[in-house]
Amino acid sequence: MDGQIWLLPRSMKLESFQAYKLRVTHLHQLKQHSILVSVGQDEEGINPLVKVWNLDKKDSGNPLCTRIFPAIPGNKPTEVSCLSVHENLNFMAIGFTDGSVVLTKGDITRDRHSKTLTLHEGTCPITGLSFRQVGKVTHLFVATLEKVHCYTLSIKEYPRLELDTHGCALRCSSLTDPSQDSQFIVAGDECVYLYQPDERGPCFAFDGQKLLAHWYRGYMLLLTKDAKSPSKAAFASRETSPSEKQLLTIYDLDNKFIAYSAPFDDIIDVLAEWGSFYVLTRDGKMFVLQEKDTQTKLEMLFKKNLFVMAINLAKSQHLDSDGLSEIFRQYGDHLYLKGDHDGAIQQYIRTIGKLEPSYVIRKFLDAQRIHNLTAYLQALHRQSLANADHTTLLLNCYTKLKDSSKLEEFIKSSESEVHFDVEIAIKVLRQAGYHSHAVFLAEKHAQHEWYLKIQLEDLKNYLEALRYIGRLPFEQAESNMKRYGKTLMHHVPDGTTSLLKDLCTDYKPKKEGADRETPQRGLEVKANSEEFIPIFANNRRELKAFLEHMIEVEPFSPAGVYDTLLELRLHDWAHEEEPEQKKVLQGAALFLLHSDNTVFDKALVLCQMHNFKEGVLYLYEKGKLYQQIMHYHMQNEEYGKVVEACKRYGDQEVCLWEQALGYFARKEEDCKAYISQVLQHIDQNNLMPPLLVVQTLAHNSTATLSVIKDYLVNKLQRESQQIEDDERKIRQYREETAHLRTEIQDLRTSAKIFQKTKCNMCSSPLELPSVHFLCSHSFHQHCFESYADSEAECPTCMPENRKVMDMLRVQDQKRDLHDHFTRQLRSSNDGFSVVADYFGRGVFNKLTLVTDPPGSRAASSLETDLQRDLLTHTKRNS
Repeated sequence: MDGQIWLLPRSMKLESFQAYKLRVTHLHQLKQHSILVSVGQDEEGINPLVKVWNLDKKDSGNPLCTRIFPAIPGNKPTEVSCLSVHENLNFMAIGFTDGSVVLTKGDITRDRHSKTLTLHEGTCPITGLSFRQVGKVTHLFVATLEKVHCYTLSIKEYPRLELDTHGCALRCSSLTDPSQDSQFIVAGDECVYLYQPDERGPCFAFDGQKLLAHWYRGYMLLLTKDAKSPSKAAFASRETSPSEKQLLTIYDLDNKFIAYSAPFDDIIDVLAEWGSFYVLTRDGKMFVLQEKDTQTKLEMLFKKNLFVMAINLAKSQHLDSDGLSEIFRQYGDHLYLKGDHDGAIQQYIRTIGKLEPSYVIRKFLDAQRIHNLTAYLQALHRQSLANADHTTLLLNCYTKLKDSSKLEEFIKSSESEVHFDVEIAIKVLRQAGYHSHAVFLAEKHAQHEWYLKIQLEDLKNYLEALRYIGRLPFEQAESNMKRYGKTLMHHVPDGTTSLLKDLCTDYKPKKEGADRETPQRGLEVKANSEEFIPIFANNRRELKAFLEHMIEVEPFSPAGVYDTLLELRLHDWAHEEEPEQKKVLQGAALFLLHSDNTVFDKALVLCQMHNFKEGVLYLYEKGKLYQQIMHYHMQNEEYGKVVEACKRYGDQEVCLWEQALGYFARKEEDCKAYISQVLQHIDQNNLMPPLLVVQTLAHNSTATLSVIKDYLVNKLQRESQQIEDDERKIRQYREETAHLRTEIQDLRTSAKIFQKTKCNMCSSPLELPSVHFLCSHSFHQHCFESYADSEAECPTCMPENRKVMDMLRVQDQKRDLHDHFTRQLRSSNDGFSVVADYFGRGVFNKLTLVTDPPGSRAASSLETDLQRDLLTHTKRNS
């Protein structure tokens, strides 16, 4: 085209510049650089020139030509057949029609940084050149009409390897992209061959004479001659003579389908850029082939039911998992409608994790398709996406199919392969009657409760269940014995009792396998023996053995253990008829009571229920229930025991004597001897007023006056003696009072003469100055000042005076303590003494004002200030 190079940007506005004077024969545009390499002629003859253009730089408005050199192998001119440039700009290969290949190594954009050599020589024209770069290894594929060679350029000697003995036509070779391992494509008339640097790869049979081969984005484009007659459109065209059509076909080798095929008229070349193919025809037209988006491709394939092809396409386009799952679903639906249920279930399995399982399960619930449903459910469990319902359904499928091998394989999978709910599986197997499988699964996965439930309720294997509990860790063994202990006790009483003894003392699991847990050394684990007592409800013998073992091994067992054992021993005592054995049982029961480990109230009730006299009396005494002891003897009419109880416990509760007297008084029998003993003690300790004693005995028809004669005589004599003593004290107090009154009167009316010659403090002769008190005590002034606490009180009389004052103060404080008086009166045996005591304190006194009668003023003053004058002294200095 007159030596011009035309540039077509994305805006589709053509630009051109003059590259050669005559013609341009070859162009190569690098993909990663704005570098264009061209081959053309500036003069007639065989003088091909290579020019390297930098499209980013301008020279007078045109791209900058950075290098020009002639394309001549050796010194003989020949035509250029093909051209290839490495993307790193370090290699450029030029093929010639004489069979030689010239390699330029170094920076191809500059002359001084590169060197040229003849790499290949031959007789057959060069038809194709392609560089292959993998890591640091560079290869050059060379295709001729007859052969295919490969040179390793990363080695200095450039070793050559002949790959095939048939070649291809001009422009019928290309290089795949890295996704296809950068293989060299050679399109022959019968097949298309792919080559690795060291061998020939796969081939594809595409018949027809090839005119052009090209590779772009996973697609292989082939232009072949169409031998068919021209189409109607060709006849309607302006061309007068119909020519052979050219068939343009685009193949997707990965997915193995034809992406596009159409006839064209006289195609010059096909260019690939911007994601599309641009077809340039000789009549000056350009056709654009744009790739459809992935979804459109898939829809077209779906309409044709080409699901396998659609799946391959989706994978090659790196469609996400949701998109792939939808394709698998549609493929599965297609196969299901066709009746290919085995194929359909395989596609549905590939949707697991995306498609709701119920969508698939509903399609295969028919009994005839149960094996397909089983396969799907198995896959669902393998991916750990099954729920309890899926596990139930799968196990039901196994049981319906009676496929024991599959069932065993499913339940015997290793711990890391368990993809189902173990508890649900056990339930289903149990309901279906596969008890052995259910037991195996429960034991393997430590489902202790289910294991025991199946062994006890379904298999009735009580001994094995008991052994299994004995191998469990303490906490689990304890809980399961509480749950199943009654059943085991009923069927295996001895073994169950033995295991309970171990649990409540020093339990250690029985080893059966290295993975069984054992308690740590030094760490004792014991169950509460009281909690297991209800297990022995109908096993009295085993219960007694268990309880006796517990109090022997563990003396500090809970009180419930002792209470229950006491009840058992009392029951045996009550029903024992042999005297010797009965005595032994009585001692055993008393031993429990004396151990102080029983609950008082429970033990007392048990003893009363079984009429265990010794125990009842011991507990009464232990609880200080002395009245109950006496009442117990009264109920049994043990008169001597009643008196003995009064003597033993009367000091703690004096009312026992009163109750004993009342008891004997109500008896119609002759109890004079016992009444006499009681009266004697009452009289000695003055426990009851005589009137009350008489009233109490008045109810007894057999008690005559002679019974209380001695009591009354002794009482009256003591009362008379007391009266005489009181009268004597009264006379004494009156005489002392009259003397004090006279003394006070003398102090008020007469002068006091102090005749003391010695100090009452230091006993030294008195010297002036001295201090004298009306109480007749005298002191040196310096002694008085040193020892006296108050100037107004005599140091010698002060302690006694203060005692008197304190007594008066206490009496004043207690004068209004009515509540205290009432309580004391009620609790005292002699109320009259209490009243007299409070009367003496002035509780019942009225506040009165004493005045002197006329003519007796001095006497009145003496009466009024008696207490004050006794404690008031005059201080004199002599």
